[in-house]
This record gives sequence, structure tokens and C-alpha cells, in this order.
Amino acid sequence: MSASTVLMAAAEGGIIGDGRTGANLALAAGALGLAIGRPALARGGGRISVRNARTCAVAAIATGAIGTVLAVLHLATARGGPGTGNGLVGAVVAVPLGLGAVLLGRRALNRCRRTARPDGRATA
Repeated sequence: MSASTVLMAAAEGGIIGDGRTGANLALAAGALGLAIGRPALARGGGRISVRNARTCAVAAIATGAIGTVLAVLHLATARGGPGTGNGLVGAVVAVPLGLGAVLLGRRALNRCRRTARPDGRATA
């Protein structure tokens, strides 16, 4: 099974359950990306190890991108309109959550690069 087939089936909710499953997966991925990106942004300011902040920032970017892709796929394949039980509204909400996670992770990654010294140690 190819990756695109798996993503399409997950977005449609055909793997696990009804039509709302794809939207719920996208919402969960976007919220998780935001939850990871927020501490990464605080760590990137030099308060805690920059190495951990970079890892968290990349994880927030990846998780947010996955959530956004799943939400867009669900929007493209959902039948019916809002209120039909297909998870269309959840997918619409998941798109800005995922994009927010990507932007938050990117901001944290930029902050890590600014606070890092050339010798690899973070400034105090």
C-alpha cells in the first residue's frame, strides 16, 4: 500500500470508522503540533537547552504539516455540507491549527538559530 493511498483512506475515515474520523485525526495532529511548539518557543529563547528546542520545533513543524495535509484531504473527499456528520467543520478548523503549529515551530527554529553560538553552545 502506497503512502498516498494510506493518507487518502485516513482522510476519508475509511480505515478506522465513520467520516468524522479523518477530521478528528487532523484536529488531533494540529493540536499536538501546537502543544509541542509552545514549549519549543520558550526553550528557543535560551531558557533551556537549545538542542531540545530544535528537536521540538522540527516535531511541531512535522506534526502540523501532517495535520494540515490530512485536513485538506478530508475537505477534498468529504461528501455533503456542514452538519451532515462527515466532519467537514472539524476539517475546516484543523487547517488553521495545523498551519499554526507549522508557523510556531518555524518561529521556534529561527529563535534557536539566533541564540546559538558558532561553537554550538547556547547563550545564557
